[in-house]
Amino acid sequence: MRIGLVMFPTDKGIQPVELAREAEARGFDSLWFPEHSHIPTSRRTPWGGVPGAPPLPEEYWRTHDQFVALAAAAAVTSTIKLGTGITLVAQRDPLWLAKEVASLDVISGGRVLFGIGYGWNHEEMESHRVDPATRRRLVREKVLACKQLWTQDEAEFHGEFVDFERSWAWPKPVQQPHPPIVVGASPTPLHLRHIVEYGDYWMPIQGRFPIADGWAALRETCEQAGRDPGTLGLGVFNGKADREYLQTMTDLGARFVVLGLPPLDRDKALATMDAYAPLVAEFNR
Repeated sequence: MRIGLVMFPTDKGIQPVELAREAEARGFDSLWFPEHSHIPTSRRTPWGGVPGAPPLPEEYWRTHDQFVALAAAAAVTSTIKLGTGITLVAQRDPLWLAKEVASLDVISGGRVLFGIGYGWNHEEMESHRVDPATRRRLVREKVLACKQLWTQDEAEFHGEFVDFERSWAWPKPVQQPHPPIVVGASPTPLHLRHIVEYGDYWMPIQGRFPIADGWAALRETCEQAGRDPGTLGLGVFNGKADREYLQTMTDLGARFVVLGLPPLDRDKALATMDAYAPLVAEFNR
């Protein structure tokens, strides 16, 4: 199993270039950046879509552009994997998105982990003219369209939401057939079917639901669909920095666990990485 890091890179905290250098120097396997285009001040949707959630922290509306930050990180590192944790696919144009992911994979020398999700902030989606009720179908089509653009010299797609004629689109990703698609989602039957159809990893958030039960359900869904469960991997987002917990995740078969960093304080972020260092030495194998 491998240990990674996730942090909201904001204008008030440690910047992506320094963070990437320091994370790689300490042996972390991956660095993940979330994204939000903006946060409408109406705040109709509770944090994470969970009723009764605490107020939304300010890093959500101070975050750098995800792909700009990861490209800057790629330019000053050579080994650490670079993850989108997660990309709000429903809010992005798939033609541009496919090019952004492929460009980052080329620039980084094939180090991209393409984390995706359906999103939770309804008013943010609506600003992008996305209907929250159809976002899962929309994400599915956009991901499938990206796969066409990454793998076909002349790609086309004709769906309910995405439609483009036969086209050229370069660069193609370094990783073949494309960067791993890491789906961050709850283990509902619909989500599990989506992961089996177009995903390479399932990446649940620690504490939201029993991960072991979801992993078993995903593997069963895989078998029912005729896909080898061994072709899917498990990663855990916002995991616990605890030896017993990490061993449990290792025993479950997780290939990586992503630990969180304080987003608005450089010194705290560096100190937290130092505190994680013994776990990195023990579990990165």
